[in-house]
Amino acid sequence: MLTRRDSLRLLAGAAAGVAALPALSARPAAAADRVWTVTGQSSSSLKPFDDTLESYMKARNIPYGSLAVLRQGKLVLARGYNWTTDTFQAQPTSLFRLASLSKPVTATAIMKLVQDGRLSLSATVAPMLGLSTALDPRLGNVTVLNLLQHLGGWGVYSQDAPDYLPDPMFSDFDIRDALRVPLPVTQANIMQYVSTTRRLDFDPGSTFWYSNYGYMLLGKVIEKVTGLSYATYVQQSVLSPMKITRMVQGRTAQSLRRSSEVPYYSQYGGTTVLDGSGAWVPAPYGAFNLENMAAHGAWLSTAVDMAKFTTIFDAPGLLTQPSLDAMFAPPSNYNLTDPSWYGMGWSVRPVNGSRSTWHSGSIAGTTTLMVRRWDGLSWVVLFDQRDDPSGLGYDNEIDNLMHQAADSVRSDSWPSTNLFPSYGL
Repeated sequence: MLTRRDSLRLLAGAAAGVAALPALSARPAAAADRVWTVTGQSSSSLKPFDDTLESYMKARNIPYGSLAVLRQGKLVLARGYNWTTDTFQAQPTSLFRLASLSKPVTATAIMKLVQDGRLSLSATVAPMLGLSTALDPRLGNVTVLNLLQHLGGWGVYSQDAPDYLPDPMFSDFDIRDALRVPLPVTQANIMQYVSTTRRLDFDPGSTFWYSNYGYMLLGKVIEKVTGLSYATYVQQSVLSPMKITRMVQGRTAQSLRRSSEVPYYSQYGGTTVLDGSGAWVPAPYGAFNLENMAAHGAWLSTAVDMAKFTTIFDAPGLLTQPSLDAMFAPPSNYNLTDPSWYGMGWSVRPVNGSRSTWHSGSIAGTTTLMVRRWDGLSWVVLFDQRDDPSGLGYDNEIDNLMHQAADSVRSDSWPSTNLFPSYGL
């Protein structure tokens, strides 16, 4: 079976139809020309984190990174890292694409609606969104809970599978041709295409298969229930109560990059899906349509703002304890022999009577990681690149290195200060 990490590696590779990039602007400068600089605040006792990011970014030639580290809910490190010749300098308040770190944000918004009595986890999605069940009546049984836990029934996103079907969120040309619509395709086009051309691969609720499309549907559920745009509801009901004001939805085109947003780099390119011109573009800037990925991959955030977001799950506040417990509970199909599971927007692993929770993100031009460790340590790592000539993935490597850095800090040397107020949080 395709694992969640396998799915992530497909998101802007084979699934997006990218290929090796000729001399386009989204290729970073040669390593010999780069300069290492660090911005933000930390403590000398936390030098292992700075050393880790420096060695890793230099080894993989990653131009921009940002890191936020928390201990017991307090922000103790907020950094921007730069290995570049560009005049732009990443700060702790620089915006990065989050990719799939957007999913915990969407799951939180859904749970807020459930908590407020406006939505039921058992609500079926097809009638709510007007999805046709003629091709596969099982679609009518898919619930909000199924979507949150990647149990909706869609699958087969691995090119190694004999019955390979690409991720519909990266199938713009197939959708254009099947529906005879112009580019760019819309979320409505994607829903029509999937519900009328693809039967479910599994019975709803039976099988975990990481689904970007399922989380796109959750964004549409939020809009249907609230009468607001997805982003507006999230900003008003999830982010604003946490004093998080910098998070916004990303935009695909390079010309629409925000002033505080890092540039994105990839060695790959592809034919633009933003119009019918057939133009060849750097993969991060048009080989996929970020606007269609609002609820599963389109948020922009700073490391410090996402660090603040993680504190929602430390104690009841925005969400009640029953809501928090529900988000981290094992799904109904959980195999007791598995060491971890996917709850609602979070991967979960029981550790020492507590639990560690995490999520990673990956798309061309972006690698992200958000970890809440069982011992009260949390961190958010953001990079503006996810591929290089080595062909090695980033998420597993940086995950292991971050745990090593945290474990190397002496228990009596962690700073007690809280940097959140420095960033308006």
